[in-house]
Amino acid sequence: MTRRMAVLLGAVALIGSKPAYAQDSVPGPGAVVVTIIPAGATFFREAPDTNGPSFRNYDVGAGLDYHFNRYVGVEAEVTGAIGIAQDLQFSGETFNLKTPHLLNYSGNLVLFAPNRTSVVPYVTGGAGGLTVFDKASLGINETQTFLTGNVGGGVKWFNGRWGLRGDYRFIAVRSKDDTGAAGPPGRVRAPSFFGQETRYGHRVYGGVLINVWR
Repeated sequence: MTRRMAVLLGAVALIGSKPAYAQDSVPGPGAVVVTIIPAGATFFREAPDTNGPSFRNYDVGAGLDYHFNRYVGVEAEVTGAIGIAQDLQFSGETFNLKTPHLLNYSGNLVLFAPNRTSVVPYVTGGAGGLTVFDKASLGINETQTFLTGNVGGGVKWFNGRWGLRGDYRFIAVRSKDDTGAAGPPGRVRAPSFFGQETRYGHRVYGGVLINVWR
């Protein structure tokens, strides 16, 4: 009788613990979450000193999150900003040209709001690089890479394994130090279109979330 009672109590405890675990883990992110970015945009403001024009590109990409707990995580992100034809202003004149393709990659710290719902706001910041691919029509004769920093935030919504995400970033792109004529030999001078002074931009995107490890 005692043995049967112990088995019965163990079964009841096991059954009762499963809903509690599900309630704690769903909604919300798992330990590892993948973001697929099918649509977004990056905007860079005009450079005030070198007259590099403002422009915008179309974004696609992906990200990988690892969550230490419900409140702190890290994220690796790679996005491609595809150049599109648009009106660009150079020295008071307007030309319709296609912007260069960009590749942005960064590592970020992510802090989540201390809630337990399917909607999870967050703030984030980090550093990385921005590669600007060559575009002869804009005076960009060689591909160059610049150091970047970003801060921003957004919101994630989860429904079991799947979810959606909206994200905003403020981006700062550090200028090259060797833009003058006396730059070190063998180093490529940054083009006037982009890179001769620190540039500031904005990036927004909508993404699809996949909980790959809970």
